[in-house]
Amino acid sequence: MTKSFRQIIGLLAIVLFFSACQKIDWFNNGENGNGNAGHTGRYTSEVAQKWIQMQLRVIQSAPPLPTLNGRYMGYVGTTLYESVVPGMPGFQTLSGQLNGLPALPTTIHGRSYHWPSSANAAMASIIRNLYSTASVALKASIDSLENALNTIYQGEVSAETFQRSADFGKSIAQIVFDWSKTDGTYEVRAPYLPPMGDGLWAPTPPGFAPAVQPYLGLHRLFVAGSLAGTAPVPPPAYSTDPSSDFYKMVKEVYDVSQSLTPEQTATALYYRDNPGFQGGGGPYLAILYQLLQIENPKLDWAAIAYAKFGIAGADAWVGCWKTKYQYNVMRPIKYIREVLLHPAWNPLFPTPPHPDYPSGHSTGGGAAEEVLTGLLGNHYAFTNHAYDYLGMPPQSYSSFADMAMQIGRSRVFAGIHYTLSCEQGRLQGKLIARNVEKLLKFHK
Repeated sequence: MTKSFRQIIGLLAIVLFFSACQKIDWFNNGENGNGNAGHTGRYTSEVAQKWIQMQLRVIQSAPPLPTLNGRYMGYVGTTLYESVVPGMPGFQTLSGQLNGLPALPTTIHGRSYHWPSSANAAMASIIRNLYSTASVALKASIDSLENALNTIYQGEVSAETFQRSADFGKSIAQIVFDWSKTDGTYEVRAPYLPPMGDGLWAPTPPGFAPAVQPYLGLHRLFVAGSLAGTAPVPPPAYSTDPSSDFYKMVKEVYDVSQSLTPEQTATALYYRDNPGFQGGGGPYLAILYQLLQIENPKLDWAAIAYAKFGIAGADAWVGCWKTKYQYNVMRPIKYIREVLLHPAWNPLFPTPPHPDYPSGHSTGGGAAEEVLTGLLGNHYAFTNHAYDYLGMPPQSYSSFADMAMQIGRSRVFAGIHYTLSCEQGRLQGKLIARNVEKLLKFHK
């Protein structure tokens, strides 16, 4: 464990979501507040890391809609946290705080629990249920990982303790999964008919695909009130006047496309995310996974990190999509071809099928920036190796703010977003994560 991470661990006891205000003992070896022997902080985060790696494999191989990935991370992070929080003195359940999450099972006072066994059962169950369309081979891999870890854990504790722990984890996962089914994702809605008019979004070439997830902005938030005061400023009024802000906003995208450096092109393609982690939070989960590998924290820290990361990210996607379909701003390709009169112009890769303003990648990046900065500090430098396996050069950052800004710039380099969309998206994500910080209490 690095020196910087040991320092963060010492400060991680917080009253507000990410802000250190008081110090508690994470690694007390006595009985915890629920009377259950054994503390989550005694165990490594190996179980969490392995299941995040498995989730990333599923996202790569059998992705649902990208926007669902972002919501699924909220449910998986919540499941991990709730499966081990009884072994974390000073921390509390999120039931009663998360929007609509019912009462969760409690542990038996005075009985021992093995928290890696609980987390293993919980993570296997929630991932298996959420990603039910995964291939037979992937489902077999999920079963194999669960069984392999169970074999290890059964050698560490009594059969009674192991079974009690696994049953607890499964019961947590089942309730969280049932809760996930009521968030609006599966509600049948009327077919979406995009509004028509100058400056409004319309399907773009080459596929002219219909709008993706037009009703996502109506889905239930994880944290009630997380969108308060986070709406981006209105985009510029549509105009074809070369002196107008709208014209200048689009013209910049075209101008940038005419003088891209090899480095800018590589950055744009890096965050294309397909093939890869398919957007919708997948690229940010890959970053969290790498950070856990670097820092190798205890299981309690990893559970808190994933819960905060997933919940803030999930609400950021709702906020972003709500704004997208409020303004329905056209994508650059349509204006550049029809108004700037460059009919053969194309972005580096096909434009995603949803309105431009704000940028989804930037909103997710802003939320990730806020959470990770709260966990690891303002000046945490690291290199993203998520796409080494595709032969892409890794991307390095001097901080999480640098990461989020680079992700936003990549969308302008690609020719699929305006600078304002990226800047306002990042700010929206940061503000949503900040609201979650204020509203959600992990500490008793």
